[in-house]
Amino acid sequence: MEEKIYDYRTEYPHWDKSKKSEYKILVPDMLPWHFLIIEKVLKQEGFDIEVLKNDGRKVIDEGLKHVHNDTCYPCLCVVGQYIDALKSGKYDLERTAVMITQTGGGCRASNYMPLIRKALKTEFPQVPVVSVNFSGLEKDSSFPISLKLLKKLAYCILYGDTVMWCYNQTRPYELNIGDTDNAREKAVSYVLEKFKNGGYSKYKKVNKAIIKIFAQVIRSSEKKVKVGIVGEIYVKYSYLGNNNLEKFLISENCEPVVPALLDFVMYCIVNVVNDKKLYGHKPFTAFIYNSVYKFLHKIQKNVIKQFEEDGTFMPVHDFEHLRKCADKVINQGVKMGEGWLIPAEMAALAETGVSNVVCAQPFGCLPNHITGKGAVRTLKNLYPNENIVAVDYDPSATKVNQENRIKLMLATARENLKS
Repeated sequence: MEEKIYDYRTEYPHWDKSKKSEYKILVPDMLPWHFLIIEKVLKQEGFDIEVLKNDGRKVIDEGLKHVHNDTCYPCLCVVGQYIDALKSGKYDLERTAVMITQTGGGCRASNYMPLIRKALKTEFPQVPVVSVNFSGLEKDSSFPISLKLLKKLAYCILYGDTVMWCYNQTRPYELNIGDTDNAREKAVSYVLEKFKNGGYSKYKKVNKAIIKIFAQVIRSSEKKVKVGIVGEIYVKYSYLGNNNLEKFLISENCEPVVPALLDFVMYCIVNVVNDKKLYGHKPFTAFIYNSVYKFLHKIQKNVIKQFEEDGTFMPVHDFEHLRKCADKVINQGVKMGEGWLIPAEMAALAETGVSNVVCAQPFGCLPNHITGKGAVRTLKNLYPNENIVAVDYDPSATKVNQENRIKLMLATARENLKS
């Protein structure tokens, strides 16, 4: 009797939304700063979420076994984390699902669902893949997001940005080792308490409290090299994707400057608004997205004002300023992947005193290479003192080689700081 072949494109397990509390949902560690808050908030909503922390070469090797080697490096890392975790024996495979975000754009991130299903089909065909998207994709396997939950997630991103932003401006300068880590735990606990008690939407009060917690850490006044981190969203934030780049820069006596995640969210929103102007897309959709954009930008401006009033930390970038920076380099119609946001962030960093930049380039991300590495000459013409190094992240690139390239950039940065 001929054996039936499992077709991952049309035959796959569907996630039963009505049994959300019965499923353990595994999430790749894409946003370590923000998931500190998001994971706990989703648990408060009744979801059994677990952010995966497994890393190392074994994860990459699992990814190589199950994903075609022409596929982008972030996908390889995500699949590797899933497979390695499912093989650990820690989970009831009949009640375990994996979750991934989908942008709905031209990036391969929109095609992760079939890639993940194909990777799971041999050993874990019973494990469903859950999609988080706002584009109407994967309706039979999508993560249910109500307006109330969407609002909560927006505030999670805002507070995660503030914690990350303050931590990176405090940790390199702390006089008492461990004070900054303690401040992070205190700040996250404070935010989660606000979510639990319903006060999370009073963002001015919450954000001000986070800034105050970090401002109380005793810091040295030593001048240190500041290094911006830009690039494809996964390798920009994920410790697995960038080989703990932030920690490496801190170990090199530098201050890492990682742009806010809210910038990427606003970038995705404003691209829909631009689509109407540039390509004649639906005006009603553009109107809705533009209203959301104005709401988020108003919040961002208030947060910037709080940073300026406190005076301890450099404020986050104003997104409208980022758009003006992009216009100096590339048209805002270039929106595949991170598109115009990458050169905009490099320009904004240069204009705010962060002239040293690591542009993280994952294998297989063509838009990132074009708007990242491809924009370097134009940026250096605009900002002659900008010191940019493009670092490739792929399975064959060794951590030593990556760090040596960064060290060469830092040698120049230190000479510039002295002069």
